[in-house]
Order: sequence, then structure tokens, then C-alpha cells
Amino acid sequence: MKKVLLIVLPLIVVAAAVYFAYTYIVGSSGGNGALQVTAIPKSDVYLDGKKIGQTPLCKCQADMMIKSGDYQLKLVPNDSKYNEFQEKITISPSVLTVVDWKFAQGGSSEGSTISLVPIDNKNDSALFVASFPNHADVFLDSNKVGTTPLLMGGLTPSDHIIKVKKDGFTEKNVRIRTPSGYKLSATVYLGVDDSFLASPSAAPKASPSASPTPSAAQASVKILSTPTGFLRVRTDASIGASQSGEVHPGDVLPLVGEQSGWYEIKMSNGTTGWISSQYAAKQTP
Repeated sequence: MKKVLLIVLPLIVVAAAVYFAYTYIVGSSGGNGALQVTAIPKSDVYLDGKKIGQTPLCKCQADMMIKSGDYQLKLVPNDSKYNEFQEKITISPSVLTVVDWKFAQGGSSEGSTISLVPIDNKNDSALFVASFPNHADVFLDSNKVGTTPLLMGGLTPSDHIIKVKKDGFTEKNVRIRTPSGYKLSATVYLGVDDSFLASPSAAPKASPSASPTPSAAQASVKILSTPTGFLRVRTDASIGASQSGEVHPGDVLPLVGEQSGWYEIKMSNGTTGWISSQYAAKQTP
């Protein structure tokens, strides 16, 4: 029976850390890939609107694997006080994609999405790290190697620890294994640090949250390049708010209002939503 290498990334959430455990051999995947999802609290898991189970979920056996391709993943927590989480994921042949999410209120939700894609140089291994918010510091095995989005090659095919941190957010540690012939992509979502929010210096200046200024009513925003190739539109100006749509680099949309770090835009279907100002450029007439 033909053997195919699967990188298995079981997640153990301890002190906001995500751990890669081991590598193993399974039978032919037939071009399908595996998906593992963990969440706190337990959540229903949907792919392209179809419920496929509840966390902890692992479509890891050969007869349970998922056809390779791009999917819209949605996690609906059993506790209704939390907003659902949505993310675009890619299922690659013979590789396990891992999603881990910890729900919280007030923008403190955190998590990660990790996947592997083959590269041409079978003797090399590469690492790509993206983060929300962007421009977070990345440490590899305790050494700072840059800021997100970060792409680096020449890694040894072994276990490593990456740490992602940014002022005002809780840092996140992820234990990874970088196999030869693959690029490991890690998208890390940092939760807002409650102690930072409690600081008087961190409090935003009082202003009507959704009321446009006269200049905003005449302005527009252009969507910039993002690590994922798209930008989430949220129902509120918070990374913990549910997703109501998405826009793409190059899109130009009317600006309705703004807050610190957020733009409220009007989408083509007439609805409004909030996007991170880190990935948008304000344009005035």
C-alpha cells in the first residue's frame, strides 16, 4: 500500500500555547487532506455552511479525509455569549490542517491556523507567519527573526517554538515541526490584553463610535495587501466580532465612519461593516 506522509499537529492548549506532537504514516489519501479543529468552549464545526461535527474534531482517517481545496470554516460556540468565528482555510493533499480557537469576550479571543504546502526544494523547509493584528514581533527558538508577515527558509527539519507578541495583546507561543520539502504557514490571532485595556493611557478618546465626520462621508478606503489575500468585514469594531463579509486587495469602498484602528465601510450589497485600518488606505476627494 502506497505510503503518504502526513504531518499531524494535535493541539494542547496550555497557558495559551499550541503544541505540535508528532509525525506518522497513513495509507494513500487519494488527493484528500485531513482537518483537525479544537476550540474552547466546544463548538459546532461548519465547512462551506455544512456542519461536519463538533470540537474536538479530527478528520484524520483515510476514509474521513476532506477533498483538497479552499473552504470557509465556521465555528459556532455552544455558549451563545460568544460570537462565531469564521476563517478561510486550505485543505492540501496528504497534509493535516489544524485550527485552534479560544473564544473570549471584548476582543480577547485568540487562536491559530496552521497548514503545510510542498515546496520545490525537497531538502529545505520554510516558515511563513502572519498575525492579526499585523506587524507583531516573531521569535524563533527565543531569537527575534522579524515582524509579521514573515517568510523565512533554511530551517532545520526539526521541532521549533515560535512566539508572536505585540504591545497591547497577549503573546502566543506555538510549538511546530518543520519537515523537509514543506512550507509551514501559521496564522496567529492575538487576543487583546485586558490589563492594557484597563490602563488609562490605552483608553480611546471619547467619540461617537459609528457617526461619520463630514470628511468621512466624502471619503473612501482602498483595501491593501493582506497576509491571507482578503480582509474580513466584521459586525463591530473588534477582532472578536463576527464576520459579516470580506473584501479584497484593490477594492475601493465608501467610508461611513471610523474608530481608532478601524474603518466602517459600505459594501456593494448596501450593508455596512468594520475593517482593520491596518489593511486599508483612506482616500479623500
